[in-house]
Amino acid sequence: MANFLKTKDIDVVLLCGGMGKRLRSIVRAPKSMAEINGRPFLDILIEYIAGFGFRRFILCTGYKGDEIRAYYEKRHKGPLEILFSEEKEPLDTAGALKNAEPFIKSPTFLAANGDSLCETDLNKFLVFHFEKNALSSLILTKVKDGSDYGTVSLEKSRRIDGFDEKSKWTEDSFISAGVYLFEKKALSLIPPGVSFSLERDFFPKILNRAFYGYVTGGAFIDIGTPERYEKAKTLL
Repeated sequence: MANFLKTKDIDVVLLCGGMGKRLRSIVRAPKSMAEINGRPFLDILIEYIAGFGFRRFILCTGYKGDEIRAYYEKRHKGPLEILFSEEKEPLDTAGALKNAEPFIKSPTFLAANGDSLCETDLNKFLVFHFEKNALSSLILTKVKDGSDYGTVSLEKSRRIDGFDEKSKWTEDSFISAGVYLFEKKALSLIPPGVSFSLERDFFPKILNRAFYGYVTGGAFIDIGTPERYEKAKTLL
């Protein structure tokens, strides 16, 4: 059974390297820095996660990463530690985690997409992950239209037995909310220095391992398109 760690001892890796092509018509900043009512979305995400006791954040940056670094080096003050794992070439989501490996100190770490937020009790998510003795766990939710997301199928034990990126959507399908827990040893399954996707490359590789889905009914906010970005301004 894995050891139960406190949130203050668990690193958080935030994936902030996306190019945000669909938002460029209205947002010039990096996607995760898109302003929501006067604040960068990334600020809101960090504040939400820190509210559960997490204190050490590693920002995986790529496109316009210098703007993200400049913002936090100039303005960030307080009890949180913020580090930067910078990509010289686009590495996709799993590749970004592998690139951040030298910065990750904790044997278990939380990871999240830098352009979405899911209202979930992260302490309960941690308990779920440790009780399942999981290699990796995902937060799963349902949305009215999930045709633009990867769909996930579960066994009764909550073990994930299928992951299809942006496949045909049904109302009974779960989607990944973009929040993950990993055992650091899982990074050995990701090749270094190459573009490697969580959804397309990594998750299919671990379907026969201890890979679990934690289902939540909390609000899911994604700023990846102009329509969702405008909706997020209202919800937040």
